[in-house]
Amino acid sequence: MLYLFLSIICSVSVGIIFKTARCNIIRIPQIIFFNYIVALLLSYLFFDVQLPEDVAPLPWAVYIPLMLLLPSIFIFLAASIRNVGIVRTDAAQRLSLFIPILAAWLIFNEYFNTYKIIGLCLAFPALILILNKKADKQQGQWFYPVVVLLGFGIIDILFKQIALSSTAGYTTSLFIIFCGAIVVSFIIGVYEIAFKSKKFNAMNIAYGALVGIFNFGNILFYLMAHKAFSSNPSTVFAGMNLGVIIIGSLTGVLVFREKLSAVNYAGIFLAIAAIVFITLSQLYN
Repeated sequence: MLYLFLSIICSVSVGIIFKTARCNIIRIPQIIFFNYIVALLLSYLFFDVQLPEDVAPLPWAVYIPLMLLLPSIFIFLAASIRNVGIVRTDAAQRLSLFIPILAAWLIFNEYFNTYKIIGLCLAFPALILILNKKADKQQGQWFYPVVVLLGFGIIDILFKQIALSSTAGYTTSLFIIFCGAIVVSFIIGVYEIAFKSKKFNAMNIAYGALVGIFNFGNILFYLMAHKAFSSNPSTVFAGMNLGVIIIGSLTGVLVFREKLSAVNYAGIFLAIAAIVFITLSQLYN
């Protein structure tokens, strides 16, 4: 359980860093760039990366979208945290797991048992209740968590395709994707400096390194938790998603004084219930 707990802490810590990065000199694209440099170095040190001599057979049709999506969705993640808070953003990110489930149902005709259907039926009202806020409707701030939801859902589908691929190991694929994400985030950062008059500041290196350490720690400890619970992966699945929503909510409310209505709390409760039913669907499939 230690690995799972550490993975949850690392995931929530990324949100805390983005929440506190409000200074005028902080530039999210620069933070994301240095985040991936650190994540790449740690991947090389901790993972058994074996780059193939012939890269042509690699699943580039999956790699390239991930290289584009990962740094892009990080920008929306940071914007969502800073505009609507950690609670709503973490909940939206975790509810994104229902997108690949829907894809499995609608595209791949996967069998759905009663537990999974109940989980899906709870997920949609949960999202609506979590994002419900009059100010958000007026300012259009709901846009950010919805993009986070859709983005992470698509990313999850693509990573599942990589897990099924036999041309390269999962950690090797992750290393290659990080390389591409560095290039994409570098281009975004240069564009911001050149065309939006945003200056480079060394403080972004420190923030980026912190995000990179926690981002990689989340992945590393999550994989280690799956190894520790190899006979019961649903425990890791449930623990991770429930843990992030609960700890993220407590952090947002108690530390950052984010204001939630009774409707929002009802949405969080429904989100937790939805994840429980999805977990049960894996146990009794």
